[in-house]
Amino acid sequence: MTARVRAVTSAGAAQGRTPVVVPYVIPDRDCGGYSEGGAPDLAAYDAWIDRFAAGLGSGDVVVVLEPDSVAQSECLSAGQRAARFASLARAGRVIKSANPRARVYYDAGHSGWHAPATQAGWLRQAGAASAASSDGVFSNVSNFHTTAAEIAYDRRVLDALGGGPGLGAVIDTSRNGAGAPADGEWCDPSGRKLGRAPTLATGEARIDGYLWVKLPGESDGCKGEPGTFTASYAYELAR
Repeated sequence: MTARVRAVTSAGAAQGRTPVVVPYVIPDRDCGGYSEGGAPDLAAYDAWIDRFAAGLGSGDVVVVLEPDSVAQSECLSAGQRAARFASLARAGRVIKSANPRARVYYDAGHSGWHAPATQAGWLRQAGAASAASSDGVFSNVSNFHTTAAEIAYDRRVLDALGGGPGLGAVIDTSRNGAGAPADGEWCDPSGRKLGRAPTLATGEARIDGYLWVKLPGESDGCKGEPGTFTASYAYELAR
């Protein structure tokens, strides 16, 4: 794992670009859904994070830490959730200790899910309000809500989270060009479009970046195997 991460971060540095990496190994991932899996337990996860952090190098890098790990934690018992949040807080600290230039963002779900105050309460428990572990939150990963809706939502989450004015948000805009389907379908819905191109210069207060976290054409599990590239879906998004 260390070598794989180092290959990505080194390539980004060589091209003068900021790499984006997405750890997605939390135990009980996706609550047994299409993307189930992850580390066998939190001790194994902590060890995996140590190896991951060792490959981050010393340059700028954006870390989108464990999509759905906070917003989709209601399938866990209270004790399991507390343990997960403690492990996520540790992960942020380990990453920022390994590379102080790493920017670590925590899972805020999306604007169509939990109330901002509820999400902020969980995020605080997971370390997202601490400068030692966090640079803010991310939202809309693998989802379709409009950029405007996510900007408004993320600012409300950040206001409720506290933690100082330095915290910001990044938004997954890879498939939100047409907004979310009216029926709420989340699995490879038809009629979606590419959103704003990736940038770390949004011109929006407290919005640090627009990212393509979910790669366009990567299936949710309905137009192909979860996580695999489906060319026809990519073409549909690009039309």
